[in-house]
Amino acid sequence: MIQKKFPLFIVLLFFIFSAQAQKKSYIQSLDEPNHWVDSVLHKLKKRHKIAQLFFVRAHTNKGQAFEDSVGHVIKRERIGGLVFFQGGPGRQAILTNKYQALAHTPLLIASDGEWGLGMRLDSTIAYPYQMALGAIQDKELIYKMGMEVAKDYKRIGMQMNFSPDVDINNNPKNPIINYRSFGEDKYNVALKAGAYLKGMQDGGLLVTLKHFPGHGDTDVDSHYDLPQLNFTKARLDSLEIYPFKELIREGAAGIMIAHMNIPSLDNTPNLPSTLSKPIVTDLLKGELGFRGLIVTDAMEMKGVVKHFKDGEADVMGVIAGNDILELSENSKRAVKLVRQAVRDGKISMERIDESVRKILIAKYWSGVYKRDTVNTHQVAAEVNRAESFALLQQLADASMTILNGDGGIKSLDLAKRTAIISIGTPEVTVFQRESGKLYQNCMFFNLDKTANANTVAGVMKQLAAFDQVIIGIHDTRLRPGNGMELSGDLKMLIRDMATRNTVFALFANPYNLAGLPGIENAKSLVVGYQKEDYMQKAAAEVIGNVKVATGKLPVTVNNFFKFNAGL
Repeated sequence: MIQKKFPLFIVLLFFIFSAQAQKKSYIQSLDEPNHWVDSVLHKLKKRHKIAQLFFVRAHTNKGQAFEDSVGHVIKRERIGGLVFFQGGPGRQAILTNKYQALAHTPLLIASDGEWGLGMRLDSTIAYPYQMALGAIQDKELIYKMGMEVAKDYKRIGMQMNFSPDVDINNNPKNPIINYRSFGEDKYNVALKAGAYLKGMQDGGLLVTLKHFPGHGDTDVDSHYDLPQLNFTKARLDSLEIYPFKELIREGAAGIMIAHMNIPSLDNTPNLPSTLSKPIVTDLLKGELGFRGLIVTDAMEMKGVVKHFKDGEADVMGVIAGNDILELSENSKRAVKLVRQAVRDGKISMERIDESVRKILIAKYWSGVYKRDTVNTHQVAAEVNRAESFALLQQLADASMTILNGDGGIKSLDLAKRTAIISIGTPEVTVFQRESGKLYQNCMFFNLDKTANANTVAGVMKQLAAFDQVIIGIHDTRLRPGNGMELSGDLKMLIRDMATRNTVFALFANPYNLAGLPGIENAKSLVVGYQKEDYMQKAAAEVIGNVKVATGKLPVTVNNFFKFNAGL
């Protein structure tokens, strides 16, 4: 027998990749003996065990005094972790090293990154919102996005992402979820969220499904008040809870609890789900068998502290069964009150130990227990990788959705005189410039969102000199919510042009189509979902017949534009 000899580096690569492939998930690791976890748990005093349950807010854009105050809390209170908000990646890496050096037990560091680091940090990539991802048919692209997000998080020293959002947005008036959801269909939400989750977890990042048991069908923002869901348990189980059940089976590491009052699950008046033992312990842990980390939504939100003040909510959150309480109004007070509840027999130390062990295992699984410092050189460059930007454009291309067929697009002629109009902004847009590269015999027109009848009439008069018209409708707000503002005269222009074989592109939340009567008559309408440059480039290439649109509408807008519409 002839034996082949392989170079040493190939053998090493084989063992490295094999080890990575064999790494147990966080959920699997809960059953493994762990000397480090047991050693730390044994050494912690009762007060410090309780403190491990509390995660406080951190920023790098609030100045030295704020940064120092957080450092003081870490050192004195020995809290379990941080939740980073606004700032920059380089600054956060530096501050993370400072904070970890102050911590007696390594900190678990988290952030909201539904669309990656760009949800919170400047100078970083913001991937498409989940509404756009819900339109994508190739879930492998979403998996790759999860892997890239995990790389970014780990690069700046974070171990946990409070994402993905698995709320089913079946209420178009939802003011808080909306474009943050993968859509209105429970199967589509579970499929796309599962791909994102798997990508992040395979990349070594802890994830957190939210907001249990489902925040999609409400018109109240729990940041400001307590929403109430008046649905039966059967309805909740078959719809809202469906993605959670599916992704628990797929090994989700964490779940975040919403602040909602749900009488069918717990009829205690004004009680948020976060503070409900029947919801957190009996339903989520018991009936659904979830064993991972249970995280509260922010405990400073009005949806929870409106009716349970002065730290009462913190104690009730622990009693309910939550493992991590994020953003308590006062963590020092909270620890003191929980200690008193233990002395009074309201909470057992076994209950505390259960949560602390899960948190410590998360610290071990994610590698933060090693206390490695974050490399603070070239941080911005290394979270803005060329392959990430390439994927960003791929995601945009794959989300493009053509409504009413492609007849209008197919009828366009690159050589004909073309008017390219952007509505909603006075400045020439990326959509216009990219379209102009293809339709070179063109002229640009721009109509700001407040354009009056005279301005609109002036543009309409000039359109007689053109053979074909392409119109982009732009929502220029920071976030693509409902209620895009356009003057009545602009809406009349859209209605009139829709009957003239005009091709439209919408760079806004698709729910805004309901506020544009007559646009359903357009022969071709490309939905771009949001205002970003990569969406405008993708739409221009679809309208220029360079790219093929494969997206499907993830929500129902009205009787004209329904779920799953698209070529």
